[in-house]
Amino acid sequence: MKKGQESGSTRRMIMTLLKTKGPLTIGALAEELGITEMGVRRHVLQLEQESLAKTKVVRQPMGRPMHVYSLTERAEDHFPKSYHNLALELLRELDHVSGQETVHALFEGRKRRMLAQYTPMMEGQGLEERVAELASIQNAGGYMATWSKQEDGSYMMCEYNCPIRQVAAGYRVACQCEQQLFEELLGAKVTRSECMAEGGQCCKYVIAAKKKDKTSEKSS
Repeated sequence: MKKGQESGSTRRMIMTLLKTKGPLTIGALAEELGITEMGVRRHVLQLEQESLAKTKVVRQPMGRPMHVYSLTERAEDHFPKSYHNLALELLRELDHVSGQETVHALFEGRKRRMLAQYTPMMEGQGLEERVAELASIQNAGGYMATWSKQEDGSYMMCEYNCPIRQVAAGYRVACQCEQQLFEELLGAKVTRSECMAEGGQCCKYVIAAKKKDKTSEKSS
């Protein structure tokens, strides 16, 4: 095993021990792993610097206080999650019990809530500013969105990550509601030309001003 791989493996084992047996001292971690305390301390300090581990001083009736280490909330992102499986199971159950219309109504309700939340952020802005704001909103949600202006005056927004990809693959209404949400927030025509739920490398949207917007731009 190469040195970098060995280091990554030790780091992973430390995080696993802190999650399953923590809080633990440096000495306890070293004993569990069968390596020196100096080696453990180096990894733990790095985890602290990355805000993945935290320390707490525990006073004892006799002797020096102990420093015990545990994981932070941020470290939870480094462990497997299956939220999409739970979401799919719940949607399938809802579909089975109440029908597809109820599932669609659920996504429509989500769209309305997001529209109410983000519409005030778009007020008083031109289309380009609204596109930039939308990309920022999507980035905050983990979509890794970028945007650019095209030669014909339209805009292109690409999302390189989809946090609800598995759900969208099973229920395409999720993609439909997202496109409708974008159109209403931007007040523009939004066309999706590529979709990750359909096997694309990204979700790609072409955004064009509506005719009335073009007319108003000319008059101004």
